[in-house]
Amino acid sequence: MNQFKRKQKLKEFFIEDIGDHDYSSDFIFPKSQKGIMSFTTKDEGIFCGGEIIREGYQLLDPSISITIHTNDGEWVHPGERIATVEGPVGEMLKGERVILNLIQRMSGIATLTSQAVHTLADDNIRICDTRKTTPGLRIFEKYAVRTGGGFNHRFGLYDAIMLKDNHIAFFGSIKEAVSAVKAQTGHAVKIEIETETDAQVVEAVEAGVDIIMFDNREPDEIEHLTTLVPPWITTEASGGITLESLSHYRGLDIQYLSLGFITHSAKSLDISADVTTMKEEV
Repeated sequence: MNQFKRKQKLKEFFIEDIGDHDYSSDFIFPKSQKGIMSFTTKDEGIFCGGEIIREGYQLLDPSISITIHTNDGEWVHPGERIATVEGPVGEMLKGERVILNLIQRMSGIATLTSQAVHTLADDNIRICDTRKTTPGLRIFEKYAVRTGGGFNHRFGLYDAIMLKDNHIAFFGSIKEAVSAVKAQTGHAVKIEIETETDAQVVEAVEAGVDIIMFDNREPDEIEHLTTLVPPWITTEASGGITLESLSHYRGLDIQYLSLGFITHSAKSLDISADVTTMKEEV
């Protein structure tokens, strides 16, 4: 995860939540009041977000001491302590909700991604994400996918060309659309085409694309469509795939399965933060 983007996002989230000050903490805790906050899991799953805890609290108050007990990607059980922070109580409480929201969300995505990888159980097919992420949280959610054993698709509209059904419908032709983008882009930018029929797959192959996606196709349809694609073109399947149907795609001759549900439908992992106060310094 890009550390500069991560830090900037954390600043934005703290500004949104804290505003000018924290009425609750600022009015009852003197700066000298110290405490210990423990982050503990209440669910079973994969933890993700150690740097969120570390960097978040360092942004709030550099005097806060942070100890991470669990590495990203490790399986955790209910009651397991994943991190301990020590410092001014007021400052720790200011960051509690933002940090918890992020690490719970990220851990939930990492856990669901891991479940998807193990359900597919095919070393020849990579599970990857989509752009179906929460606005503002994409870098965190895509990092969580990697933590859970998945891979990232493009991060946005800017790092690859993907011509979907609506692009083709408005433009009129796969070949002409591919020709138009090739005339204006460099050789390092990959071109992916979304297809549904034999004719579209053949046209995409003839257009010289880099990646062909089989969109909303059943496994038996994909098995047929892959026979139309030469080995130098990467193949991907997406659309309508659930955790329950994932095993049906095992053994297909494709390289990637892109799954929207691992980000948009992940249940947050339940993590708590509890404070123990220390005697006020004199």
